[in-house]
Amino acid sequence: MAQTTINDISVDSSLVDPEKDLLGHANFAKYLADSICKMTFPEGFVIAVYGSWNSGKSTLLNFVVHYLQQKEDEEQPIIVPFNPWLLSGHQNITRRFFEQLQNVLSQQSSVPKGLKERLADFAAIISDIPLPYAQTGKALAALLDEKDKEAAELKEEVEETLVQQQRRIVVTIDDIDRLAAEDIKQLFRIFKAMRNFTNLVYLLVFDKQVVMKTIAEPKEISGEEYLEKIIQVSFELPVPDKISLRRLLFEKLDNIFTESPKPEINQTRWGEIYFQGIDRFINSIRDITRFINTLTVTYPAVKDEVNPVDFIAIESLRVFSPNIYSIIHQNPHILVGKVNPSIEELNSLLNTWIAQLPVEDKQPVKNLLMHLFPKLKSIFYNTCLHKKQELEWR
Repeated sequence: MAQTTINDISVDSSLVDPEKDLLGHANFAKYLADSICKMTFPEGFVIAVYGSWNSGKSTLLNFVVHYLQQKEDEEQPIIVPFNPWLLSGHQNITRRFFEQLQNVLSQQSSVPKGLKERLADFAAIISDIPLPYAQTGKALAALLDEKDKEAAELKEEVEETLVQQQRRIVVTIDDIDRLAAEDIKQLFRIFKAMRNFTNLVYLLVFDKQVVMKTIAEPKEISGEEYLEKIIQVSFELPVPDKISLRRLLFEKLDNIFTESPKPEINQTRWGEIYFQGIDRFINSIRDITRFINTLTVTYPAVKDEVNPVDFIAIESLRVFSPNIYSIIHQNPHILVGKVNPSIEELNSLLNTWIAQLPVEDKQPVKNLLMHLFPKLKSIFYNTCLHKKQELEWR
């Protein structure tokens, strides 16, 4: 029986197989892979896909790589994966980038001899030129100018060698938005240095707003302008529709509650609680991650003591409406037991709690409260209770 761990649904988890796609990313990934293989361009090309953290960017990148690897031999590109975040602050990103490029290309029989050595020489020079160096002393500036000339000459040699090989090179880069400003600029300098290399495509995925804010911190340049100088084509990661989000959430919930006795999961009650309450709060993959991570930690300790549907409902309030959850914890006497004769006073108090919420949250939270504590339905709607109902609710 499958067990769910935090790693299954954490922020850093991503899918590899498009067959498991629940969010509609696979179609876009296939389109992107086809475009990368078929498009014509005279020089190196930089493509970016923008998406917020935990929106499925890494999954999309994995899907693109999957489809690229399914191409026929004559069309299949050489894929060079690179994750600069794993190196940030510890090693020279430029040097490690070229090392990765050399390692991958050296394993390809179709790559011309000498390319690895030329890349190594080019990398050594590019790595030694600081960024920026406009404020350096005259002697150092003169030395750097010489290095620039040497780099330009080597660049031509690398380009001539790349022209000889037919297969396209696709460099995939993830987690740029986790880097410090200087690391981002160092990485982007590589793209600028190798921009006019034939048959070279960069595919980047990152949070545009985060990167713009990071590189614009010194206020030297607009983050938008900086990116426009680097990236030729950009896309926004397609936002999953509500049905896809529900499908993903239900799959994760099934993994957590797989051992719960079937009689305890009343499907009618679950449908009412979900669609009248919880559904309002599930609007992104991040919402699902927060909710599932919480349940993964809290449910196992109480699974033999609680009704799973009620537990999901109360935890949804704790995650998405913590103020209401806190009020519940502090006022159990109002929520359970017999209805107090001063029903109008209780109604006023409950509505005061609800009034603190955003407009769009008021009715969903109210619905959840009435499902969890049936006594509140009689208070909200000023109706009478039957003894049979009271016994059932207890």
